[in-house]
Amino acid sequence: MTKYNELQVAANRTRKRVGRGIGAGGGKTAGRGTKGQNSRTGKKLHAMFQGGQNGIRSAVPKARGFKSLRTPAQVVYLDRLEGLKGTVDNMKLYEAGLIATPFHTVKVILRGELTAKVVLKTQGASKSVIAAITKAGGSFEKVETPLQQTAKAAEEADKK
Repeated sequence: MTKYNELQVAANRTRKRVGRGIGAGGGKTAGRGTKGQNSRTGKKLHAMFQGGQNGIRSAVPKARGFKSLRTPAQVVYLDRLEGLKGTVDNMKLYEAGLIATPFHTVKVILRGELTAKVVLKTQGASKSVIAAITKAGGSFEKVETPLQQTAKAAEEADKK
């Protein structure tokens, strides 16, 4: 069993005071070696520095153009709505496994045919989809993207 006074604790070690004479142990060059840019005072080299050549900075191309931060709409094809009945909204599409999340924009695009009577309530649908739904006896209503409830708001809703 080790004694309390023999414990080797790195957290309490004092920093080495370099450049305080030969007797102190870190004197003269103070661990910087001899001569050169790195041994001098006040000269700090930045992370991208490669001895004067442009190196990695010029090797990596500039990101030109425009990158949109808007998340693209999730696409659902009309023929996938065939099995669904009644009102179809983001939550119903999510439960059916047709979209990844109910809290992003959804757009329905024409592919195949629709025979089921469906009331579609999504953020978007092509004109041909709206025509196909109306022909089948259903309707389309454009609605806002549902917002995800925070844990606090859900907790308060449960209390009511």
